[in-house]
Amino acid sequence: MTKKPNELGIIEAARALRARECTVRELWDACVTAAKEKNLELNAYLEIFEADDAAIAAAQERIDREGDAAPLLSGIPLAIKDNILIEGKIASAASKMLENYRATYDATVITKLKEAGALFVGRANMDEFAMGSSTEHSAFGSTKNPHDPERVPGGSSGGSAAAVAAHLCIAALGTDTGGSIRQPAALCGLVGVKPTYGAVSRSGAIAMGSSLDQIGPLTKSVEDAKVLFDTIRGIDPMDATTIPDGLYPSKEVSEKLVIGVPRHLLTEGVQEDVRAAFDETLKKLESEGHTLVDIELPTSGHALAAYYVLMPAEVSTNLARLDGVRYGHASRGDTLLEDYLLSRTEGFGEETRRRILLGTFVLSSGYIDAYYRKADAARGVLRREYDDAFEKVDVIAFPTTLSPAFKFGEKSDPISMYLEDIFTVTANLTGMPALSVPMGTVERDGRALPIGIHFTAPHQAEEILFNVASAVEKAG
Repeated sequence: MTKKPNELGIIEAARALRARECTVRELWDACVTAAKEKNLELNAYLEIFEADDAAIAAAQERIDREGDAAPLLSGIPLAIKDNILIEGKIASAASKMLENYRATYDATVITKLKEAGALFVGRANMDEFAMGSSTEHSAFGSTKNPHDPERVPGGSSGGSAAAVAAHLCIAALGTDTGGSIRQPAALCGLVGVKPTYGAVSRSGAIAMGSSLDQIGPLTKSVEDAKVLFDTIRGIDPMDATTIPDGLYPSKEVSEKLVIGVPRHLLTEGVQEDVRAAFDETLKKLESEGHTLVDIELPTSGHALAAYYVLMPAEVSTNLARLDGVRYGHASRGDTLLEDYLLSRTEGFGEETRRRILLGTFVLSSGYIDAYYRKADAARGVLRREYDDAFEKVDVIAFPTTLSPAFKFGEKSDPISMYLEDIFTVTANLTGMPALSVPMGTVERDGRALPIGIHFTAPHQAEEILFNVASAVEKAG
């Protein structure tokens, strides 16, 4: 084993454990030691957990007893985004509003991971209630990008991404509402997957936008992403939105894929070297026998506007319960109205308040028809447009982001920050699966910064995404 234990991926670590090149305890200690050494600088974790000796021993015993038959995640240390409940642990969603909330049950994905023998290193930092594209909006300080600490790791799952990229764990879970797994994956040089809506249970995930949110993996390789996805997927009686396998018509997974490229959407905003890397990656795929086809997605130009109407509307509804009376941080004034005002003003950060106000506005009498219902209609058109495109192509390709990681404070204007999601929000609006995989680096200020290529596939066609991402990975 040439790498340090914490530098391994899931598959590599599983092989090392079975070959007795390291023990579960040694793997755990390597990850936790690295986390404690680097977290002061990176702020990837809000809390690093104490070792669960019983779980570590059980994972080792299972590997020793079952060998290759043991789940690949047995004994694998993971980071968990701070909006996913782990029984007995604080789940604050990086907000003062839930700073002292301790989960009374496990999220379904956590139950599945525990059954597989996975271990949890700690709570990963995030944008407050998953609202952001940079992890600058955490109530407990920003997370730094391991490739350049002066730059953001992306968001809102920036803590999860930074923890994996800096080898402070083997892999991680994040949540994705408009690109919050895929965008930090691209900026930190990782693989990030947003599954089909309903493929993974949201039970036990603190909701931001209930029709948009999905839990998914952040990993060091495509193979690792598939392992983690296969472990957490599946129908759940605790989540009525989960779907059975085969709900959507299956699409044949062929060895050589037809890749749709909406070049008309890439004419503005994409930085020149990112566009060059994107074109070069597509050429490599074409040289391997895959087919490139130009496609038109006219409604995609309006997707971001529709998203920033629908998402805040759901935010305002989901966070209404956090009022200091029923749930959340409580401050007391002279009147009941002051109780509400003080509790929510102190408990929520600026970006969260902004989105609550925007969502309340678009749902208000006189404006719901002008904004919310039109955005919802646009969502339906966008989905049909993608369905039509998938009659001709297997996947649709974009750069994941317009640029590499930007410096802290560079996107202080909210609109410029929202534009970071321009290529990722469509997968959440349509409910289709999407994935970001590294496509090399570009240079900024003498540092090589990762960038990613993004693929969307039809509903329940994650296997196609893993195939095309593996092809990118092999092409280098």
